[in-house]
Amino acid sequence: MGKFWKEFAKGIIISNPLFVLALGFCPALAVSTSVDNAIGMSVGVLFVLLGSNLIVSAIRKAVPNIMRIPVFIVIIATFVTVVNLVFHAYVPTLYESLGIYLPLIVVNCIILGRAEAFASKNPVVSSIADALGVSIGFFLALLIISFLRESLGTGSVSLFGVNLFTLPVLGENPMTLFILPPGAFLIMALLLALFR
Repeated sequence: MGKFWKEFAKGIIISNPLFVLALGFCPALAVSTSVDNAIGMSVGVLFVLLGSNLIVSAIRKAVPNIMRIPVFIVIIATFVTVVNLVFHAYVPTLYESLGIYLPLIVVNCIILGRAEAFASKNPVVSSIADALGVSIGFFLALLIISFLRESLGTGSVSLFGVNLFTLPVLGENPMTLFILPPGAFLIMALLLALFR
């Protein structure tokens, strides 16, 4: 069980996909305009990464080396399709808000990278620990980015329609730059500098 926790913690801190490995910037920058989006994208990534790592690890010895990448993409695409359909059916506003970035999880370098670099070379339990750690690391990074962007860009932070707080000065005069694409790059640059 010690190895499980070691792999789990490594994905959160040592190999954080956004702040350390610098993977998955496109969806992170695009959907991090609100905390709601960060939670939605993180749930999708968790489900896809957990499912794909589990299956890839379980069949790793049965897949010929030359066929591994196409097989991994089909497995990942299957889980992304499930996430896409579930979000569309049960959380349509979040589905609309995430837009094209939800189906693009298929080609997210975090997912394919973990399948290729870790799950295809390790047993199922270690692959599950890796998936959970990397997913939580992605969630925490995305949460920090979206919290900063939403609070600075709108002057308040809300969670699924409930206003959590409003910043006194920014509530009346928000810095809208931070909810726009240049604000995403500024926040990401500052956070990368801080974490490195």
